[in-house]
Amino acid sequence: MLDAAPPSAENFRGTALGISGRIARLFLASRMTPLLAIVAFLLGMFAVLVTPREEEPQIDVTMADVFIPFPGASVKDVESLVATPAEQVLSRIAGMDHVYSVSRPGMAIVTVQYEVGIKFQEAVLRLYDTIHSHRDWVSPNLGVGEPIIKPRGIDDVPIVALTFSTADPQRSAHELQQVARATEIELKRIPGTRDVSTIGGPDRAVRVLIDAERMAAFGVTPQELMGALQAGNTRQPAGSLVAGNGEVLVETGTWLENAADVRRLIVAVRGSGAGRKPVFVGDVARVEEGPETPTRYVWHGTREGQSPAVTLQLSKKPGVNAADVADAAMRRVNTLKGTVIPAGVEITVTRNYGQTATEKAQKLIGKLVFATAFVVLLVFFALGKREAVIVGAAVTLTLAATLFASWAWGFTLNRVSLFALIFSIGILVDDAIVVVENIHRWQALHPGKTLPEIIPHAVDEVGGPTILATFTVIAALLPMAFVTGLMGPYMSPIPINSSMGMAISLVVAFVVTPWLAAKLMKVADHHSEPSKLDAKIAGFFGSLLPRFLDERTGAAARRKLYIAVVVAILASVSLAVVKLVVLKMLPFDNKSEFQIILDMPVGTPVEQTARVLTEIGAEIGKVTEVADYQVYAGTAAPINFNGLVRQYYLRASPELGDIQVNLVDKQHRSRQSHEIAVSVRDAVEAIGKKHGGNAKVVEVPPGPPVLAPIVAEIYGPDEAGRIAVAKQVRDVFEKTKDLVAIDDSVSEDAPRTVLAVLQGKAALLGSRSRISSRPYVSVLLAPTRRRCATRAPSTSCRCTFRCRPSARAASMPCSHCACVQAMASRCRFPNWSKCASCSARKFFITRICCRLSMSSATWVARLTHRFTACLTRATSWPARRCRRVGY
Repeated sequence: MLDAAPPSAENFRGTALGISGRIARLFLASRMTPLLAIVAFLLGMFAVLVTPREEEPQIDVTMADVFIPFPGASVKDVESLVATPAEQVLSRIAGMDHVYSVSRPGMAIVTVQYEVGIKFQEAVLRLYDTIHSHRDWVSPNLGVGEPIIKPRGIDDVPIVALTFSTADPQRSAHELQQVARATEIELKRIPGTRDVSTIGGPDRAVRVLIDAERMAAFGVTPQELMGALQAGNTRQPAGSLVAGNGEVLVETGTWLENAADVRRLIVAVRGSGAGRKPVFVGDVARVEEGPETPTRYVWHGTREGQSPAVTLQLSKKPGVNAADVADAAMRRVNTLKGTVIPAGVEITVTRNYGQTATEKAQKLIGKLVFATAFVVLLVFFALGKREAVIVGAAVTLTLAATLFASWAWGFTLNRVSLFALIFSIGILVDDAIVVVENIHRWQALHPGKTLPEIIPHAVDEVGGPTILATFTVIAALLPMAFVTGLMGPYMSPIPINSSMGMAISLVVAFVVTPWLAAKLMKVADHHSEPSKLDAKIAGFFGSLLPRFLDERTGAAARRKLYIAVVVAILASVSLAVVKLVVLKMLPFDNKSEFQIILDMPVGTPVEQTARVLTEIGAEIGKVTEVADYQVYAGTAAPINFNGLVRQYYLRASPELGDIQVNLVDKQHRSRQSHEIAVSVRDAVEAIGKKHGGNAKVVEVPPGPPVLAPIVAEIYGPDEAGRIAVAKQVRDVFEKTKDLVAIDDSVSEDAPRTVLAVLQGKAALLGSRSRISSRPYVSVLLAPTRRRCATRAPSTSCRCTFRCRPSARAASMPCSHCACVQAMASRCRFPNWSKCASCSARKFFITRICCRLSMSSATWVARLTHRFTACLTRATSWPARRCRRVGY
């Protein structure tokens, strides 16, 4: 460094101090200075203890799903009568970003997405107010049900996921679900928990299997049975009784608790006079209690194999420390083992965002300490150990005060906010280093002056440039906080924390650093000579700088330097052109999980989806870095932040499935999560295509989640045109190099059979009330194991109609008995057609097309009732399915 000539004593005494010099002189001898330093340090410790530790920044990403039921309506009717008007009503809400809908048979799902930053409570209040104050947007006589509003936010993401599994073949998923439900109650008692729910396992149900023969014998209809079940499961207040100086509340009705209560319900009363007897449910039906027919499957997989499982997920309340809630949940689960959680039930922690948040916070704080220590070490070698202590103390106070300011602003301790502090270490130390170095320099320039005399002038000399440099950095960083969309709030801790840290470092440099310098810096040695390092540095710059400053040869040297700088810039930019350096918005994050999404064709049963997922899971289990995986068929896996934005929580259809893959700890694997996900992508996609589906590997993004890196939205008035253009765009994407996991939101049409009742002919078979209450059918199910026998209630005919297996095996037409033929002969215009071959597991059709007199209509109606009873009897098959077709 080339030292300037020391100012004269007169100039030294008469120099007017600027704002930085006056601040330094004010706090140099003040007793408040050490107190302020201690308060700043304590506030930083307080912020470290109370600031919530999170996996992701807690930004306001508010969205809501509005489910509008429209029973019996087709997709076209739902779209035109419900979805489109609902979009027009909801788009008037202030702060709305997107409104889009999905129309399904009998249901419209309208998704409302607010602009990022709109407060959750405010957004939900606007939504409820708009829906309930504009109820006239649909006709009340149309049959549209009450809208169901499901708000979604960042706190809906579960922070803990526990998978209950068992290798015991005697235990089923239903028993695991009961264990998980009992654990839910215990975990809900933990302070700070929000939602605790279980995914997987069939629910408990009481099944009523109708016995058609007994119902026909007692003259009971299915509608009477249904009405008895509904009426028997209600309880209502019926007033009170006042007696004995007290009041007793009276309630009527009962609750059905088990299968025995259902059997004892009275359906009807038959007979006359003294022979009147009640008909119980147990007389006309078989009542069974147990798990429902599975509509979803969950299992746990490892290298050793797979086992049935259920997953318990837990989320926290807003503003609560995720680490504290997760630790409390883990402790509570450990205490429940052996009591609520029986032996033989294994618990695998498949998600613990509290633990990962703590590990990341500790790792980043360690890097923060290392960066600070390295800066202090450089100051130690450049200026001395006393100066290094001053700079280290100033940086520590700056970071402590910045952490408190970050907590007061509303930020949490997450990887983005701590990265902001690490990023700003290099600029936070500048102010303290500049002030200490100039004080050190003034000691050499004014050896006869004391530190209290020279410190204000030394600070004032560099105060102006320091203030200007600080606000220049703030002006360069702060605009990043005003970026719109999801990226701005997600990355806002970086510009805001860095700007606050710069401002605090400037205050510490003018207030605390001069006081520390006056207390810790030693008096300069007047007879000391420059060190060898100073001599070498001065000699190097003394020989280099004159080449560029000389009047005769300096122009050529400066021109060469300019050309060299331009060439170096062009060479650095060309690294991206030749792809030696890959340009990305954010670097890959080495996560411990990734997800596989499977979309099968619409109409695929959940069993087929489960088979495909089983094959994919077996392929995933071969990867050495995979610790375990959980498969979800027909239901959604516990969502993360990425799944919240992509609405994975709506993936609850038989043709949809997820696989949650958990990797071993980062310390026990050499490959990063991105490399592992890329290595299995081809095999996973090949399995999905082999079965006609679409399997995609989804990674947790290192930054804010989006629907996809590249999204093409097609707009147009015609649905067929939109779909055609979307297919063309998809073809272009599939032919583009380096694009993978291509998908669209167009759902294929599933096969469907619509059976329309011919009201005119049905009216001839009975009264209109009977038409609406009895399912006259013309399609009969041919059972493979059980005979379909119904005894005619008429006393004039005691024949039995049977679907004989022998006739089916021989592919012969079903021969009706003579009684049936006699009944047909009474038709005025008989037109009986023989049924098709009764092959196993197929239908045979018997059509009755007669114009009947009133008496004949009653007779044929009884015959149709026999067929109905035969069909109802089929509900006792193992498949538990009964297809009814109105005729």
